Amino acid sequence: MKLAIDRILQSQGFGTRKGCRELVTDGDVSINGEVIDDWRTVVETDGLVITLFGEEDWPYRAQVYAALNKPPNYECSRKPSHHPGILTLLPEPLRWRDVQPVGRLDHDTTGLILLSDDGAFIHAQSHPRHHQPKTYLATLAEPATQALADELQSGVQLHDEPAPIAALSARLVDPLHLEIMLDQGKYHQVKRMLAAAGNHCAALTRVAIGGLTLSSLNLAEGEWCYLTEAQIVALNSEPDTGA
Repeated sequence: MKLAIDRILQSQGFGTRKGCRELVTDGDVSINGEVIDDWRTVVETDGLVITLFGEEDWPYRAQVYAALNKPPNYECSRKPSHHPGILTLLPEPLRWRDVQPVGRLDHDTTGLILLSDDGAFIHAQSHPRHHQPKTYLATLAEPATQALADELQSGVQLHDEPAPIAALSARLVDPLHLEIMLDQGKYHQVKRMLAAAGNHCAALTRVAIGGLTLSSLNLAEGEWCYLTEAQIVALNSEPDTGA
């Protein structure tokens, strides 16, 4: 696809159309080492890498698919109220192009969260009817045995729920750590299920979405990355149940 350079810059989150035209006329935009100084210049987007200010390389992306290792005390909201929003951890161009969290994690929950500006992708990953499996590692307030995991897999009754809620899988990693997989995403679900089973959650980390694991991304807390095509495919592959 071919587009004028000002439209390309705007689509990539480099500001308003006027601001992007100024970047070009000021000589701040180059492609393959050549400065582009006319915002009307038409460029092929396939394989395009834009260089800004002679030092920042930005591959063109029609849409953004990214993952973040969420730290504690950040909100997964575009309008956070009590803590910083996770979007502040992204480069400004991604915020300009309206990248948003795919679903939410509580402010004190850490781990894997997806980000995108593709509405269809966001819907497919987050809508309850798609039952996307998500795996969490819970730190328990009290030591437990495998009986706790078995109870969570059999189903526990939550307040205001018409029927018991069961985990897809649950296993005790050690007496204070439980790995649990859910496909429902109800409000505070892991914490409420543990409380219903007679224990409590001292800390919680999301470690996988579908077959995409946080460990495979090698992200420190607060770090993010673009997803490769293979990683996007992994989101819809069978998760490892640890069996």
